[in-house]
Amino acid sequence: MKKLTLLLGAVLLSMTLTGQITTPAPSPAATLTQQVGLTDVTVEYSRPAVRGRAIFGALVPYDALWRTGANKNSTISFSDNVTIGGTEVSAGSYAIFTKPGASSWEVMFYSDTNNWGTPQNWDASKVAATVTAEVKTMPMSAETFTITIYDLNNNGATLGIMWDKTYVEVPFTVPTKKKAVESIETVMGGPSANDYYAAASYYYEEGEDLEQAKEWIDKAVAKNGQAYWIMRRQSLIYAKLGDKEGAIDAAKKSLAAAEAAKNMDYVKMNQDSLKEWGAM
Repeated sequence: MKKLTLLLGAVLLSMTLTGQITTPAPSPAATLTQQVGLTDVTVEYSRPAVRGRAIFGALVPYDALWRTGANKNSTISFSDNVTIGGTEVSAGSYAIFTKPGASSWEVMFYSDTNNWGTPQNWDASKVAATVTAEVKTMPMSAETFTITIYDLNNNGATLGIMWDKTYVEVPFTVPTKKKAVESIETVMGGPSANDYYAAASYYYEEGEDLEQAKEWIDKAVAKNGQAYWIMRRQSLIYAKLGDKEGAIDAAKKSLAAAEAAKNMDYVKMNQDSLKEWGAM
């Protein structure tokens, strides 16, 4: 009986130790995802509340490094290179650290995001960009700390930070025009040399319409006249169509380009074909 009592006691103690109590987090986590132009921007942060406390200059001291929120440092991620305060910031994730002041904040984008709070040892070389943001006083209090992305346009947006009656903003720009122009030029310019090469190669290998394969391989060569592998395929298509003269000409060009590139495999293949066609 004594052993049974001890066993039950041990089980109950184990259940007590391993049980979990679920309660709301004092500073709940939040994730904000926003597409700005053609760039994906994601902010992850925790949201403390005022709860009747004096915030800036008290709970959050002036001119001291702040994690910009609660718990783990707040982070922002960009899918493309962006420009913040005139500085180009590479695509990737950054911690948002700030030094709040009475009239302005220093907002820093720090490349090391693995900090609970502020870094133990600050490394200035990890600061990708720094912006001085003017403090604006809001007419009403924001009870919960909030980071926003607003004032969206094709080429940028504004990162806003607000808590209590304090608000600061950091504009940034994104490479929408560059990406859009590149996309338009790619699509409107038609298939690339490799696209034409792949289509012609498939038709050649599968015994499909060789005249169509010839048209495509000619376009591939016109787009990339130094690609010895494309001219090699051109020579084979010409040969299969019975155009020996065209095949020899293409093989000679492929041979010269392969020799310049020091690709001995293609040198040998072209030499073998030229011997077979009576050109060597």
